[in-house]
Amino acid sequence: MSSSQTLSKLEALECHFTWVKETTRSQLLHRRVQLEDIGTDEGNFWLGSIYNLWGFVLYELGSSKDGHQYFKKATETLQRLRKEDEGPWLMVNYGNLAWLHHHLEEEAKSQDYLSKVEALKSKIPSPSQDELHPEIYAEKAWTLMKFGKHNQLLAADYFQRSFEMKPDMVQWQSSRVIALASAAKHCYKGLSDDLLQEIRTAREQDPENLYVAAVELKERGRKGESVKDEAETLGQKILLQPVSSYSGLKPLMRLHRQLGSLDEAIVLTEEALQKHPDERYLKRCASLCYKWKVLRFTADRADQRTIERAIKLHEEVVDLYPDSSLVKKIDLAHVQAKSSQGRTIAYQMFQDLLARRDLDSGDKQLLYYNYARYLYFECHDRNKSFRYYMKSAEIPNRNFYGEKSLKVLRKKCKKGRSRMCTEIRKFLENLPDDDSE
Repeated sequence: MSSSQTLSKLEALECHFTWVKETTRSQLLHRRVQLEDIGTDEGNFWLGSIYNLWGFVLYELGSSKDGHQYFKKATETLQRLRKEDEGPWLMVNYGNLAWLHHHLEEEAKSQDYLSKVEALKSKIPSPSQDELHPEIYAEKAWTLMKFGKHNQLLAADYFQRSFEMKPDMVQWQSSRVIALASAAKHCYKGLSDDLLQEIRTAREQDPENLYVAAVELKERGRKGESVKDEAETLGQKILLQPVSSYSGLKPLMRLHRQLGSLDEAIVLTEEALQKHPDERYLKRCASLCYKWKVLRFTADRADQRTIERAIKLHEEVVDLYPDSSLVKKIDLAHVQAKSSQGRTIAYQMFQDLLARRDLDSGDKQLLYYNYARYLYFECHDRNKSFRYYMKSAEIPNRNFYGEKSLKVLRKKCKKGRSRMCTEIRKFLENLPDDDSE
């Protein structure tokens, strides 16, 4: 087979190397952190998919040896969990291995895995010429939902297709509503009634999925329903589960936040930490709760012991997440700024972050937006604050933070006619259209 024929066959494969395009190193590091926090408990339905994505991320980060180990671990896990040596769920895994060996210029091994894919296709043909196996749709969806809002919506569509083919796979339906809820995470109006009904249905059909349960409670609470007792019961169930970012703890924390019961969220995360004192994900959750509580108050009204606990947790979290510490360092700086002893530290932390040269455009939007907030609320430097909102908003392909900066600037223009408003208005008039997510 010629090299062009081989490449054509590789590009036609359904696997991570053809699904995931144009990612930055920062995004890949963030994906690796996400995978580490999901955990590898043997009861995890998505364990094989976790190892598949992990192998891809590690390869893209430059570690082909580790990537290969995780792809092989995915093969073994899928066969063990499915209790079969062959099945359509191996096509993605074999496709990944074919690409890996191709990149390593091990063409004989690459061809071997291409042949395995072809053999599976012949033995287990897809439902129709225009459709994939439901297992492939599901893994494609699970992978894409980790890569931004647009991909989360696409993932929901793929999950729907897979679930329609195999309606007994309730985990696919649960993952679909999680993808849709994640895509709507920053929607201030909350989820639509139709989506909330889908979530309720998923909760009924997949009662063991506590993450879906927490999302449903959070949305019912947002709509004004009394869910406090249910939240307390769910919290105790979550404490009995293996530690994972999909345990349901974080959406439950957000429910407590919107209910104004942050103390309950803090008690819950501290109780979880007592059970698992070395789990970094739980320290991350606890640090978020303390940050929310500290930032609600001015420095004069905040309880110093609460601030000290918040600072300690954030310092630990920064050390525990070395590959994705930007947002953690920003959070630490905000908390430090609320302490009379930490204001100088906060200022220097922001200066150090602003001096970094390794930030991609998304990181810069996040940093400039948060520095603008720091300047406005802690330093009371309004003019400089709005200039950093402008720096965030002018970066092409605006993300969530770029869009938030833009909203702040537009709101400022509507409020007054100061010299700064004139400057902002001129900036907005000259700002090119942006096709951000």
